[in-house]
Amino acid sequence: MKLYFKPGACSLSPHIILRESGLDFSLVKVDLATKRTENGDDFLAINPKGQVPALVLDDGSLLTEGVAIVQYLADKVPDRQLLAPSGSMTRYHTLEWLNYVATELHKGFSPLFNPATPEEFKAVVRQQMEKKFHYVNESLKDKQWLMGSRFTVVDAYLFTVLRWAYALKLDLTGLTNIEEFVERMKARPTVSAALADEGI
Repeated sequence: MKLYFKPGACSLSPHIILRESGLDFSLVKVDLATKRTENGDDFLAINPKGQVPALVLDDGSLLTEGVAIVQYLADKVPDRQLLAPSGSMTRYHTLEWLNYVATELHKGFSPLFNPATPEEFKAVVRQQMEKKFHYVNESLKDKQWLMGSRFTVVDAYLFTVLRWAYALKLDLTGLTNIEEFVERMKARPTVSAALADEGI
C-alpha cells in the first residue's frame, strides 16, 4: 500500500494507523499547492480530489477520505482491535466520535488556516473551537483513550487535530485530560515514528 500525505495534515491519522496495523506500506509526500508528488508526478492523476490522504491499495485501487481509510485499515487487522467488531455498540460509538472529529473539529479549523478569513470571524471561530475542546476534555475524564482503556482509530484522528489546536495557540488552558492524552499519544512508538517520518 502507498499513502500519499502532507506532513502534519489530516493524513497523519491514517499514517499512525498504518503503523499500528503492522501492514506493509510506503509513503509519498505531496505538495498540495502544486499538486505534485515528491517525485514530480501529477497528484491529480492519482487522486482527482487533489487532497490527502489518499491510499493506493496493492491492487492499484484508490481509497480516499481519512475516516474511510482508517476503518478499512482497522478491518484488515481485526486482531489489533483498532476498531470494535461490526454490529457492536462500541463500534457505533467509535464511528460517532470519528464523525465528530471530522465535522466539528477538523472542518472547524478551515477558517483559521485560511489567510483570507477576516480576523473578527477567526476570533469567533476560535471561541467555538475552544468550547468543543472543553467537551472533548470532559469526555476524556477517567479514560486513557476516547473509547476507554483501548486505543482506537479515533485517537489518532483526535491527536492530529489537537496538534493544530496547539499550533494555532487555541486556549486549552486547564484541559488536563487533553494534555495527558497528548502525552500518552506521543509516548506510543507508532506515533513517534510517524512524526519523525513526516519531519514534524
